[in-house]
Amino acid sequence: MPDRYHIRTLPTPGRFRRTGRFGGIDWREDCSRCANCVKLRCCFDVYAHEGAHNRDPLGPIGTLDECKACFSCVQGCTKGLLALAVNPEFLDMGDDYWTPEILASTWTQADSGKIPVSGAGYRGRFTGPGFDSIWTDMSEIVRPTRDGIHGREYISTTVGIGPKPMRLAFSPEGRMSSPPAGLLEVQLPAVLDLDPRSGPNVPLPRARALAARELQTVAMVGAAEAAGLPVDLRPFVVPVLDAGDALEPGAIDAVDRMAELVDGPGLGALAEAVRRARPRAMLSVRLRLAPETGDRIMSLIGAGFRVFHLSADLHGCERGEGGSAGRHIRDAVRAIHGRLVDGGVRDEVTLIVSGGIALAEHMAKAILCGADLVGVDTALAVALGCRVCRRDDARRGEEGACDGCPAGIDGGDAVYAAQRMINLMGAWHSQLIEVLGAMGIREVRRLRGETGRAIFAEEIEGEAFGDLERIGAEQEIA
Repeated sequence: MPDRYHIRTLPTPGRFRRTGRFGGIDWREDCSRCANCVKLRCCFDVYAHEGAHNRDPLGPIGTLDECKACFSCVQGCTKGLLALAVNPEFLDMGDDYWTPEILASTWTQADSGKIPVSGAGYRGRFTGPGFDSIWTDMSEIVRPTRDGIHGREYISTTVGIGPKPMRLAFSPEGRMSSPPAGLLEVQLPAVLDLDPRSGPNVPLPRARALAARELQTVAMVGAAEAAGLPVDLRPFVVPVLDAGDALEPGAIDAVDRMAELVDGPGLGALAEAVRRARPRAMLSVRLRLAPETGDRIMSLIGAGFRVFHLSADLHGCERGEGGSAGRHIRDAVRAIHGRLVDGGVRDEVTLIVSGGIALAEHMAKAILCGADLVGVDTALAVALGCRVCRRDDARRGEEGACDGCPAGIDGGDAVYAAQRMINLMGAWHSQLIEVLGAMGIREVRRLRGETGRAIFAEEIEGEAFGDLERIGAEQEIA
């Protein structure tokens, strides 16, 4: 049995000011200064930390927002001077997709690399749009040998990127004549992708490359940034090239094991230039996810391409007509996967899906819908303190980058940023292992397209209430 894949996480507190869900209200003017004050007995030392934070008389009054809403101080104060309230600043973070709860959970995972535990069960909706309408089959969770990260069975998360021959050919002498597959194996079904919210100079390419080396995966990096990285990091870097980058000095020289080519009019010439300079390098085509992406993939397969990176928007939707949001990647990837299966070429193709991957469960559900692996982009920026304030038009540049980011994610130390990314992916890896163990699947490659191991909300609603719609339509006709 191979060595068990393990991600080494380290506690790495964030250097940005945290915004918590709850805040305390303290009517101090009526305080009697009790010797057994409940503030001194806070198990999270929230009041002690707030006192240190507000010690400067000239500084702004603020809290550290570390309250966990246990209500022990509210119930224990003899004069009833303490109260708790939901922090309005917390509710104002993010948007409808990148909710405040997702942001806070991502920060916590990046702090420690551990699976977040709410302690109060799930309080959200029973179903919702996108990935929230998928429930995975957990029927194997009762088996003690498949108890996720605590079980005795080895669960593999290794994924191969690259073309895979459908059959092997042998010579009359019995020797294999098929060329070797030459797969690029990554130990985690995720690549560290470009941040779609950032301009060309904002991402931290060195941090992503350092994290990719530790995670044994690859990081997508712009061509200009890839050329400036140390040589020892290039095996873990995938330069993203477009037609104009082929003319830049050193752009193609930065290609090591794999290059990603942006789809466009000059795709064929760019691919030929990379193949001449790096004949052994694997080529991936980056496509903006749209209704016609399936047709484009089939034509590119005929041109010899076998690896495709489908990029959705910030909320995981394809670009519809007029630039409007189209289908969620849940439905778009299922359609593309089914078309490749019908064409008999699915096992030859690798699909990478990015955009809207906000939680560990999204990684598992995207693979279940037909992807081979996912690209993590915005979640990496959130791990560094991003609040996804994209909706604030006054703070965005022409490229969509935030001007004057309050978290300063582009000005931090690369080693610090890399460790926060490693912690986040370590927590996601542990959750993926838990899901695979509960589903009775011992390797993540068997999860691809396994829709029979999932329940889709619209399907069971159709089975339960379909007759009601039919009867209502018949009554309207009558």
